[in-house]
Amino acid sequence: MGFLDELAGGFAGKLFSGGDKNKIFESIIGLINNPQTGGLSGLVQMFKDKGLGDAMSSWISTGKNLPVSADQIKQALGSDQIQQISNNVGVSQDEASTGLAGLLPEIIDKLTPDGKVPESDMLAQGLNMLKGKLFGG
Repeated sequence: MGFLDELAGGFAGKLFSGGDKNKIFESIIGLINNPQTGGLSGLVQMFKDKGLGDAMSSWISTGKNLPVSADQIKQALGSDQIQQISNNVGVSQDEASTGLAGLLPEIIDKLTPDGKVPESDMLAQGLNMLKGKLFGG
């Protein structure tokens, strides 16, 4: 089963058991594509600044993805960002952090197949294409 099939078929739903799949994906797109934080490049820098650069680099590289914990996600993103995502999705902050710990490495890995962060226009196109394949929108 491919990544898109897995995500659409319930992987996201299992990690965010009480959340709406569209809202989950929109929250992750918003996180990755947020101009206030500098988009994916800014997200990479946030993880590096919080001591999680090795994990983020593994997601971008073509090698194996290093895992992160829910607590590490909270540390990297901050409680305000986690609260916003949990409110958007309709889950607890702990569930949002756990879900992001499972999904974010996979999504970033798939958005960086060549082992480098794409330019912002290419990233936006990739995210929109991914959303369209998953949810028909």
